[in-house]
Amino acid sequence: MPYMKDIDQYGQLYTMGQGDHCKILTPALCRAARGFLDWTQVDLAERSGVSRSTIRDYEGDRHDIHRATEAQLRLALESAGLRFVRMEGEQFGVCPKSAY
Repeated sequence: MPYMKDIDQYGQLYTMGQGDHCKILTPALCRAARGFLDWTQVDLAERSGVSRSTIRDYEGDRHDIHRATEAQLRLALESAGLRFVRMEGEQFGVCPKSAY
């Protein structure tokens, strides 16, 4: 999604809005984390406060999610005992907190 460009008070060009950010929770990683916990989409929805339809559409690659939604999902998964770890490059994985 394109975002507007603007020039700040110092003459530096920057992107307004959310722009691109390093997303930790990819659709595949979200499915894997749920599988690790043996949670359904309904379980994750109840624990995160994110609607099941949003989770379904995100995991099915139908649309992207906002940073705040990603944070809610990650918080629910991390509170259940998972940790997201950086793998090689920009890749992330999931493991139990006790194993890290």
